[in-house]
Amino acid sequence: MRITVDIPENDLKDILRFSGEKMKGPAVVKLVASQLMLRRRRELSDEVMAGKFRVELPDWKETRKREREENPRNARRKIQNV
Repeated sequence: MRITVDIPENDLKDILRFSGEKMKGPAVVKLVASQLMLRRRRELSDEVMAGKFRVELPDWKETRKREREENPRNARRKIQNV
């Protein structure tokens, strides 16, 4: 989708510099995508902090024990490398 946006020249220079792009269009697209990603992360973080979103994670000790039982050689290497 195409739109027309008025961006001050100084801001456009910063957008090009921060995005690492040389062309204006891709630089603005990259900036918008980055800003949307940050807002979505913030929104999810706020929901987690408010208790609206919850994730149940398995006990890491049980997971590690199961990994060792399935393949004892690789489990030891992973522990030593961690």
